[in-house]
Amino acid sequence: MPYRVDRAFRAALVAGAACATLISSATFAAAPVPPVDVPALRATIKTLASDEFEGRAPSTAAEPKVLDAIIARFKAAGLQPGNKGSWLQDVPTVEMTASQFSPMVIKAKGLAPMSFAIGKDFVAGSYRFVPQTRIADSELVFVGYGINAPELGWNDYAGLDMKGKTAVILVNDPDYEMQGEDGPFKGRRMTYYGRWTYKFEEAARQGATAAIVIHDTYPAAYGWNVVQSSWTGAQYFVQSANDGMDQTVANAWVQKSVAEAVFKAAGQDLAGLTAAAKQKGFKAVPLGLTMDLSFDNAIRKAMSHNVVGLMPGKTRPDEYVLYSAHWDHLGRCEADKSGDDICNGAVDNATGVGALAALADMNHRAGPAARSQVFLAVTLEESGTLGSEYYAANPVFPLARTVGGVNMDGLSPTGRARDVTVTGGDKSELTTLLRKVEKDMNLSETPESHPERGYYYRSDHFSFAKLGVPMFDVGLGEDLEKGGRAAGEAASEDYTVNRYHQPSDEYSDSWDMSGMAQEVELFYRLGRGLADGSDWPNWHPGDEFRAIRDKSLGEAGKK
Repeated sequence: MPYRVDRAFRAALVAGAACATLISSATFAAAPVPPVDVPALRATIKTLASDEFEGRAPSTAAEPKVLDAIIARFKAAGLQPGNKGSWLQDVPTVEMTASQFSPMVIKAKGLAPMSFAIGKDFVAGSYRFVPQTRIADSELVFVGYGINAPELGWNDYAGLDMKGKTAVILVNDPDYEMQGEDGPFKGRRMTYYGRWTYKFEEAARQGATAAIVIHDTYPAAYGWNVVQSSWTGAQYFVQSANDGMDQTVANAWVQKSVAEAVFKAAGQDLAGLTAAAKQKGFKAVPLGLTMDLSFDNAIRKAMSHNVVGLMPGKTRPDEYVLYSAHWDHLGRCEADKSGDDICNGAVDNATGVGALAALADMNHRAGPAARSQVFLAVTLEESGTLGSEYYAANPVFPLARTVGGVNMDGLSPTGRARDVTVTGGDKSELTTLLRKVEKDMNLSETPESHPERGYYYRSDHFSFAKLGVPMFDVGLGEDLEKGGRAAGEAASEDYTVNRYHQPSDEYSDSWDMSGMAQEVELFYRLGRGLADGSDWPNWHPGDEFRAIRDKSLGEAGKK
């Protein structure tokens, strides 16, 4: 996925929440940390990244071999089957490929129709699993940033009936241009309300027929080429009981220049309305225009799988700490100059699954924690975090009884580091535990370089976070013990340019595993701190996930 380029080696995130009293300092300091079994970690990565597994594409002939390898490693690490005696959770998926696009036609009385071309001017797709998508004469309504945030007293849909209408929406959130984080939507730091995924979800909740996001490179954090490539070809979804019929008929992006032309035809100024939409109390503006759009959808249903392992807790086995990493990658892809067409995904994310197995082994050697620990290898991350999304919607262990956890995606093979990079900022009480572990491991903390890009909302941990479960997703920074920040930045750039999502992301016996071992120790300390603790972490007051966590903790009697 395009968003992963800047993360893959920086591997940075703190998502989640934990209290200062999760575990006492004396107890935590006294508990010995089992050493990482580096040869086993290396062997797991080497196996999963081998050509035998053909790039680990889900729902292909290679998937059963991948699952067998993960299950064998889980068994060796002392885990039990986690899903009612089974190692696997079925993940039913839908692949949809749109074709036969009509132009997007914008009409108004007294004006000649405006016609815009797929790809060059707009992209579109449907979240409904239907063979044909047809929209005619849908009224366009500019809804500003398309946000409904009751905890902030902000509702861009106030007083609207969106039935039959199309919401036209700005990307990011209203205060993204600020330098600090003091605005209602955390200023420069993007909140989930700024993500385009939220905007389509909210438009559906409001009953809109369609939703259109206006692309603008800086607040989107990527160019139109990324939007165009991401929305071209097959799109993947988790199967739903109603075939997605609670979603909008269609979702789309348009170029900013297209939006400017459309607003001008409506007698409006996009820049002026954008400025107005940044203010609390903004009222949506009907544009007096309608849209026609149609396309066909080829639909293929398939089955992939999550792998679920369990280590029961010794005193509170009905409380759970979750470790997650995605096992999938791209499969066969565009061949390089040598003719190699297997995207092996060694760093992304054979390393994460290797870390997952290593953590299971460390916890087994340390003995059971107070709480049960769940080890989850998820599928379809590269298709939009679908495996974790499915588990979160259909949890084997109730989310209201899930304390929190650790997600792992892309460990560095370039040696030990002096710092941890944090994406997402201080959203929750988990930060307290992170800061203690950093101190114990003599690690500094490096601020996120681009908080406006919303990387916090783009990996598997987010599937759990948006349903209230606090999750760590942390990683070593770029200040390497050997070579400092210059060496770390050079390694990151080399991976991003020369290996990320390419056949050259391959395992090498020359990898320096010391940094991975250091990172796995970091994950162990964080997860074990949760598993041997007694408190229930929460998001900070005012965070976008606080309300749903409050509700789940109340239901579990933990509030």
